[in-house]
Amino acid sequence: MMKRWIAAALMMLAAPVLAQQSVPAFSGAVGWAKDTPGGRGGRIIRVTNLAASGPGSFKAAVEAKGPRIVVFEVGGVIDMGRTALTITEPFLTIAGQTAPSPGITFIRGGFDVKTHDVIIRHIRIRTGVDGQARRSGWEVDALSTVGARNVIVDHCTMTWAIDENLSASGPRFTGDTVEEWRRGTSHNITFSYNLLAEGLADASHPKGEHSKGSLIHDNATGVLIYRNVYAHNVERSPLVKGGAHVAVVNNLIYDPGKRAVHYNLMALEWAGHPYQTGEISAVGNVMRGGPSTDEGLPFLMLGGDGDLRYHGRDNIAVDKMGKPLPMFGRYGETRARLIEVDEALVWPQGLDVLPARDVETHVLAQAGARPWDRDEHDIRVLFFVAEGRGEIIDDEKEVGGYPVQKMTRAPFVAADWNLDTMEPRSGRYPGQKGPIQEVMSERDRAMRQ
Repeated sequence: MMKRWIAAALMMLAAPVLAQQSVPAFSGAVGWAKDTPGGRGGRIIRVTNLAASGPGSFKAAVEAKGPRIVVFEVGGVIDMGRTALTITEPFLTIAGQTAPSPGITFIRGGFDVKTHDVIIRHIRIRTGVDGQARRSGWEVDALSTVGARNVIVDHCTMTWAIDENLSASGPRFTGDTVEEWRRGTSHNITFSYNLLAEGLADASHPKGEHSKGSLIHDNATGVLIYRNVYAHNVERSPLVKGGAHVAVVNNLIYDPGKRAVHYNLMALEWAGHPYQTGEISAVGNVMRGGPSTDEGLPFLMLGGDGDLRYHGRDNIAVDKMGKPLPMFGRYGETRARLIEVDEALVWPQGLDVLPARDVETHVLAQAGARPWDRDEHDIRVLFFVAEGRGEIIDDEKEVGGYPVQKMTRAPFVAADWNLDTMEPRSGRYPGQKGPIQEVMSERDRAMRQ
């Protein structure tokens, strides 16, 4: 009898544990945010037009309340009219993979995510200077989390931002303790398989030069930067600010201008607050110099006043000729220390890590929005990375300007999709034609026949 009672008690104790087992956001989701439900179980809201606002628009869908999955019955370009869209309602999935070919591209704008439990996949944001005068004040990010948590941005493309292409930001010092600071800013954030390229340098940002990849702001924690392509950004690929805790894993950084990965706790920004030691685990990354890269540029640079605990392993840094580059350098003669450690400091459970030698081939094939259905700009950037071409630019017109695409339509059929993960049941996505191909002229095509 006693044995049966003990067995029953153990089963009762185990039951809630089983009930609480986490479900990944989608197959392949990683990082501290990997189990966010996003809009799972909520309403399906269909985007039925390419208008900037109004009924059936993307803006109306993301501003709706309650858990929701945003799907697309239209493909083409959404012109944001030089505005930033602020997302404040939580439990949201933006499923760009559901759009008919050529997918969804946002131009002349950007997103600020100021909420929690958000999944954004397979969209393109091409901000651009849009003819604004240099230093005239237009300074939007392509996409930024602002005091957000449990957010995944996966397989998206962000180019031509006036500030960062993709960042995790928010207030530095909300509350009275370090724990409160960290709860008050962005935390538990995954940036995976994104293409972050051609941040505009001498454009309309009021500070002047501002070609930036990613900023991970002071005291942000639980941030995973995983298998992204950074290409043709002057700095911040990424920049980790004071006290932030970040894992930088299996990224390809091509043609950085003056800095690639860097850390900086600025005394001017921390005045009156006790310094916190930053933590970076950088594993299996590749940095390759290009036409815009300063000679001798190190993989990691330390600036500012705060110390950095750093774990680096299996990273490759070479110039455009393939010659090794330094792993570490400084851009300030301060008391800030690089404290190197043997074990990873910031590390999510169950993370798959490629050897650095396999990273370039893998991410060039897989990163960016809709890798099965890429647009001409993504193909151009990725093929130029592979060929060692391209450069930092000041204006989107230097590389052809905003895309012009005809609007397409196709109904969203819920039965064709796994609504828990927003993956197609058939395994085939809208517009999937096969492996990517370089955009060729008529003569090129004729020569290959």
